[in-house]
Amino acid sequence: MTRQQRVFLVGGVIAMAIVVTGSNILVEMPINDWLTWGALSYPFAFLVTDLINRALGASKARMVVYVGFVAAVGMSLLLADARIALASGAAFLLAQLLDIFMFDKLRQASWWKAPIFSSVAASSLDTLIFFSFAFAGTGLPWETWALGDYGIKLAMVAVLIIPFRGLLKYTDPLTLAGTAR
Repeated sequence: MTRQQRVFLVGGVIAMAIVVTGSNILVEMPINDWLTWGALSYPFAFLVTDLINRALGASKARMVVYVGFVAAVGMSLLLADARIALASGAAFLLAQLLDIFMFDKLRQASWWKAPIFSSVAASSLDTLIFFSFAFAGTGLPWETWALGDYGIKLAMVAVLIIPFRGLLKYTDPLTLAGTAR
């Protein structure tokens, strides 16, 4: 693994831990009965995973998810409600692994298919697991938060495809390996 690839991998782990921890804190701050602030930050986790997957492959993307999972759950247990931290950890791990699996299967298709289809499916799983585990039985409007959250995740898939496309030239495995095309 080249120095550039190691830096990219470590950057992915750090970005993942920041996004997930921040989202776990922000999900405790409702905007209204349909949204929390966490809905706006969490979709960046899928962008990080997809960029690592595109650049370094599924095994390295899984490594980022596993290390990011441990770091984010640990930090979230210190900074957020324990129920949210644990629900987030379960949802994050399962959804990110689904994202990696689907992205890897679609990686040879048009550049936009893998990130869009994998993120839409993984966002659905993440929303279902997180909101039902974190808020069911609390008396909070978790069902509408889940619908609003999923709607934002779908919108963010459409928005984040733009930076994904722009960053493709920097995540090309040959570029990261120091080899010009």
